[in-house]
Amino acid sequence: MSRPASAKALARSQGTERSLTFVTGLLALLAGSAVLVLGAGWFGTYRARRPVLDPAVTEWLAAREPVVLRVVAIVAGLALLVFGLWWCFRSLRPEAKPDLRLDRTEGRALTVTAGALSAAVQADTEAVDGVTKAKVRSVGDPGEPALRLQVWLREGTDLRRVWRDLDAEVLARARTALGVETLPVAVRIELGASPRRRVR
Repeated sequence: MSRPASAKALARSQGTERSLTFVTGLLALLAGSAVLVLGAGWFGTYRARRPVLDPAVTEWLAAREPVVLRVVAIVAGLALLVFGLWWCFRSLRPEAKPDLRLDRTEGRALTVTAGALSAAVQADTEAVDGVTKAKVRSVGDPGEPALRLQVWLREGTDLRRVWRDLDAEVLARARTALGVETLPVAVRIELGASPRRRVR
C-alpha cells in the first residue's frame, strides 16, 4: 500500500538524491582507485605504461561489430546525459506550496492559500510559551494538506510541555479550521544555546 501524497511530501528529505549521489560517488571512487592501482604499477610496470583501455581489448571490440558497438556506446552516452540533466533539474526544482481546496462545490468553493495557512499556524506556534521563532511550510496536495514545522526554543524551555501545547492547541486548532481529522506534520525543534560570556 503506497503512502499518501501528504506523507510523501513530509518525507521529502532528498533520500533518493542521496542514494543516487552515494552510488555515483562509490562508482567514481572504485574507478579512480582502479586507475590509481594500475598507474602505481601494482600489476606490473609494463601494465602501468600501457593505456587504461588495453589495446588487446580494443582490437577484440573492433573484430566484433564495431558499428553496432559504437552505436550502443553513443546511445548509452546520450541516455546518461539526458538522465543526468533530468535528475539535475528535478533536484533543483523548488518544492511546491499548494493552496488547499477544502470545498470544490461549484458556486461555493473554498480555498485556503498556502501563505495564509502558514502564517496562521506560525502565529499560533510563536504564541506558545518558550518558543522564540517558528517557520511553517504547507506541503502535500491541495486535497491532502500537510505541514512542515520548524520551531526554535528558548534556553531552559520544557520540551515536553511545548510539544504538548503544540499538539493540543496549535495543531488541534489547525485541524479544526481545515475540517480534517488528521493533519500530517513534520516537526523539527531547535534548542536554544546559552549566550557566550566573554572572560575578562
